[in-house]
Amino acid sequence: MFSNVPVQELVLLVAAMLAGGVLTGLLAGLFGIGGGGVIVPVLYEVFGFLGVDDSVRMQLCVGTSLAIIIPTAMASHRTHIAKGASLPGVLAKWRIPAIIGIITGSAIAAVAAGWVLQAVFVAVVSLLGLKSLIGRNDIRIADHLPSSAMMRFYGFFIGLASSLVGISGGGISTNILLLYGVPIHAAVATSAGIGVIIPIPGVIGYAIAGWPHLSELPPLSIGYVSVIGFLCIAPVATLVAPYGARLAHRLSRRHLEIGFGLFLLLIGARFLVAIIRG
Repeated sequence: MFSNVPVQELVLLVAAMLAGGVLTGLLAGLFGIGGGGVIVPVLYEVFGFLGVDDSVRMQLCVGTSLAIIIPTAMASHRTHIAKGASLPGVLAKWRIPAIIGIITGSAIAAVAAGWVLQAVFVAVVSLLGLKSLIGRNDIRIADHLPSSAMMRFYGFFIGLASSLVGISGGGISTNILLLYGVPIHAAVATSAGIGVIIPIPGVIGYAIAGWPHLSELPPLSIGYVSVIGFLCIAPVATLVAPYGARLAHRLSRRHLEIGFGLFLLLIGARFLVAIIRG
């Protein structure tokens, strides 16, 4: 596998991924996130630059994004556990349904056209972008969590959407909990827990789903997971993120919300154009 990779192609791939890592880190630090909302669009442009076929390009972005998220999600979860803010009862109800959702999403990715994943991504980031522009966390459905059956449905939905979009599920689960009156700190801490559950089986599913397409994928890919993408982007983004965070501290919270909302809507528009162009 390694000996058959042309050196020039390998160098180009590494350089592109390092540049993607710098951009991912700056955006993640600026907007306070490290998930697929930033990583997927960066990977999409990098893989497009490298000439990855559109039939497998989005799947490769999602699978690699899930792999990159794993170390960040684990570190975040450990921090929240130490602070004792997480709601273990919610995680217990979400865990199995979320894994079923992840498996379902990975199976869909194995047979779905790239535009289907792009459409799901557009829907999710557009909703999150609009919510960020509105800037309100006090919109509620109820003042208490719903029935166990509804909670399990939410768990399945979080796993399914996260698997299709390439995110850890934190943004979705946080907003669900806020709709039911869960305090913001507990919502974020609990979402960090679901963020550990989702990426690992998702990566396994995408690796298996992409195995028959290795001839169409960049060098050193394990199915729909780019090993070079993971090794280059994850550490570089971690090193660069503090510079984005310093810039963020110079802006007000509302300015950041507006900037993040516009950023997500711009990403959604970019993928919508890609769908229309075919």
